Amino acid sequence: MKGERKIESKSFGTSILYGLIFILAFAAVCSLIFAFILRFTSTREGSLQYVVTALSFIGLFGGGFLSGGKRKEKGWLIGGTTGLIYSFIVFLFQYLGFDHLFNAEQVIYHTCYTLIAMMGGILGVNIATNNKRHA
Repeated sequence: MKGERKIESKSFGTSILYGLIFILAFAAVCSLIFAFILRFTSTREGSLQYVVTALSFIGLFGGGFLSGGKRKEKGWLIGGTTGLIYSFIVFLFQYLGFDHLFNAEQVIYHTCYTLIAMMGGILGVNIATNNKRHA
C-alpha cells in the first residue's frame, strides 16, 4: 500500500513538472517571437496586449492539458495545481526581482490562468483515458 502511494505522488509531481516545462517553454518561444516583432517592425507593445493575453491562456491550457494527460486522473486537481505553481513562480519573479506584489488586475489574470489550466487538466484526463480505452 505504501509503495502505491509513493508511485502515485511521484506521478503527480512528474505530471506537474511536464505541464510547467511546457508552459515555460511556450512562454519563452512566444516572448522571443514578440521580441523580434517589436524590434524589427513598427508594432508597438500596447497593440500586442490582447494577443499576448490570448497566448498566455493557450499556454496555460496546454500545460494543464499535458499534466492531466500524463496523470490520467483528477484533472481538475492536477491542472489547478499546475496553474497555481506557475502563478507562484511568476509572483516570486515579480516580488524578488522587482519588489512588487500582484495588483488587483494581476490577481484576476492569475485566477483565470489557474481556472484555464484546470479546464485543460480535465480535458487532458478525458482525452487520455478515452484514447487508452479505444486502443
